[in-house]
Amino acid sequence: MIRKYQKSDREFMLAMMEDFYSSPAVLHAIPKENYIKTLNEVESNSPFADIFVLESEGERAGYALTAYTYSNEAGGKVVWIDELYVSPKFQGKGLGREFIRYIKSLFGEFARIRLEVEESNDGATRLYKREGFSQFNYTQYVIEDK
Repeated sequence: MIRKYQKSDREFMLAMMEDFYSSPAVLHAIPKENYIKTLNEVESNSPFADIFVLESEGERAGYALTAYTYSNEAGGKVVWIDELYVSPKFQGKGLGREFIRYIKSLFGEFARIRLEVEESNDGATRLYKREGFSQFNYTQYVIEDK
């Protein structure tokens, strides 16, 4: 089951974000203050971000964080799957695939779905390719306000 985040999920989300940023699925950890900022942003009904809770066997099993933008190149609204994490206990049960298909079902609303994956994350890479994602072959640059 996939459902929107609720404030009662806050402690669960903090633990899941800590697990995600401690896993090999990411290149580096982020400050824990960022988790709080993200939850506050979503709880304020921001138009820029959503969190979805993934459930299996009556338990919260993982989460997905999405962000929204507009792209002239894509010709419309873009949803970024910023984070998709399934707890190890529930990995291999199709929850990631279920979430990807859920987001794909919203294509009438979005012109493009984007995500990033750490090159060594073979399981996620296989999932994304099976679900029809193709790789952008360009370099991305950022400036961060720290």
